[in-house]
Amino acid sequence: MKIGTFEFNLRELSGSLGDLGTFIPLAVGYISICKLNPAGLLIMMGLSNIATGLVYRLPMPIQPMKVLAVMAIAQAWPPSLVCASAFAMGLVWMIFSLTNVMGIIARITPLSVVRGIQTALGVLLALQALPMLKTSWVLVAVSLAIIVALRRSRYAPAAVVLMALGIAIMFVQGRFSQVAFSGLTLPSLTLFRPGEVWDSLVRGGFAQIPLTATNAVIATTALIMRYWPERSVSERKLSLSTGIMNLVSPFFGGMPMCHGAGGLAGQYYFGARTGGTNIIEGAIEISLGLFLAGSIVSLFLAFPGAIIGAMMLLVGLELVGFAVELKVDRELIPLAVTVAVALISNMAIGFLSGMGMHYLLDRTMRTKIPQDHDTGAGQ
Repeated sequence: MKIGTFEFNLRELSGSLGDLGTFIPLAVGYISICKLNPAGLLIMMGLSNIATGLVYRLPMPIQPMKVLAVMAIAQAWPPSLVCASAFAMGLVWMIFSLTNVMGIIARITPLSVVRGIQTALGVLLALQALPMLKTSWVLVAVSLAIIVALRRSRYAPAAVVLMALGIAIMFVQGRFSQVAFSGLTLPSLTLFRPGEVWDSLVRGGFAQIPLTATNAVIATTALIMRYWPERSVSERKLSLSTGIMNLVSPFFGGMPMCHGAGGLAGQYYFGARTGGTNIIEGAIEISLGLFLAGSIVSLFLAFPGAIIGAMMLLVGLELVGFAVELKVDRELIPLAVTVAVALISNMAIGFLSGMGMHYLLDRTMRTKIPQDHDTGAGQ
């Protein structure tokens, strides 16, 4: 079915499932360790997805902010601190949008560094998939075969078939006995102290900012231009949407959220082409939050990890493949530096290292050319 520029079909449904690998583990941690209300987490993410789909009319992933998620889960933050961290990120990205900081940074960022960030993200996704792959190599092989055979199918898209396979396995193994309808559950009002906003920034927020800037804003903008050359989404607009959803959602139990190049690559790889993907995903998340909030952790943990791992692996390889688009050998050096440093340390330091290498090479070439010209003229 097509409504205006939105499509609602099996391929868009398949695309909406394409970035589950980055969402499920962090959602489970937030709910089981930080005791975040699952209804609030899922419903606010679902509403953000729907709003984003309507605004951008393109697939636009909504994901947990990873640095904050890891810190919150590792330190068992209470719900108020998690929500305060989301509000803090909302303030930061609203300021960045109003000042157009990200637009300025994007203009001085070369393509080689952008591709380096995407490549590093692809490698990290593949590495994160490895523990899941080890759970069942047979199921991995079957999943990979399904993806290769059906990824472009309009009538049996790969991600839809894989979800059906996973649900069938759960049913055969009797894991649905852990899932129960607990009645209608609504998000609860969540309040936090002003001091917790600053505390969350110190604990993890300041470290999150560079990752969001590189992956969720700069790399996502570049990927949109790669997939939809006729459409453009500015860094300023992505900063604005990130700010708005993080200013609103934490008061109803929402976690810190952002966009992301990895999620976009996953959605596109499995069939997403319009904002209908976001609306479908949002409807699924809202339904799960309303009707299965009490069982969502059991449901997520029961799903076969090998299937999710196979999907993450191929999305990671898709991101790595963008590196071959660089045509000039000199661009490979900043790319390699960006990837190596990002994998050894983090995305922010990788980004800065790649930028430094690019401008060092650029300056070297500029000083070398006049010298060569002067030498030739003297002969």
